[in-house]
Amino acid sequence: MAVLNPLELDGSTILVTGASSGIGRETSILLSRLGARLVLSGRDGDALGVTREQLQGTGHQVAAFDLHLIEKLPAWLKTVTAESGALSGLVHCAGMHAAMPVRVLGPGKSEQMMKLNVLAAMQLIRGFRQPGCYQPNSSIVLLSSAAGLVGSAGLAAYSATKAALIGMVRSVAVELAPDSIRVNCVAPGMVRTEMFARYAQSITEEQLSKIEARHPLGFGEPGDVANAVAFLLAKTGRWITGSTLVVDGGYSAGG
Repeated sequence: MAVLNPLELDGSTILVTGASSGIGRETSILLSRLGARLVLSGRDGDALGVTREQLQGTGHQVAAFDLHLIEKLPAWLKTVTAESGALSGLVHCAGMHAAMPVRVLGPGKSEQMMKLNVLAAMQLIRGFRQPGCYQPNSSIVLLSSAAGLVGSAGLAAYSATKAALIGMVRSVAVELAPDSIRVNCVAPGMVRTEMFARYAQSITEEQLSKIEARHPLGFGEPGDVANAVAFLLAKTGRWITGSTLVVDGGYSAGG
């Protein structure tokens, strides 16, 4: 008797942004193990090559691109899918994080985060929706954050962008449901990635300990988030759209 794996992704082609490191890399590796073919995107082609070397299966491709060029994203998706074939999934892991108190938060940094975290996501979805770019019963997953649900000093701009994704997904999910495209968010808490390491170096050990204490299950690992993304991409997420799956070790439960 065949072993049932409700998360299997055989025959799927999935684009992952931010695949050069952290959650994006771990997600790509997991999806390949579940049978998907990956299109790996990010700015650093060499780092994407390192990710590709860790994937299982064949047919994976690297499509380096700077997501700051948001006006070119729909045309880029057309180019990518002309080579890869229509996509059955899109995972937007790329993003920008910066901790700044309001007193020194100028419009420039806020605009940068909004452009990469929100506007790029919107144009990726627009590009994905183009005829010939997506397969029936496909799935889009955006990486939001628990910071979009729970307030934290110094994260006003970052939290605003991640909350915007949650609101955007609700509307886009309704709009794209007739096209058989599901759209959801995953909202992680603090996860031990390269970005986390840089942030940890910018604060004191006492401050870091206080943040960890707000996560009842401790800090997460990239694989914890990758598992949630796979759940929403696979048939296990067939009846889920417009939702935000919180994966934060209990951070938001404590407020």
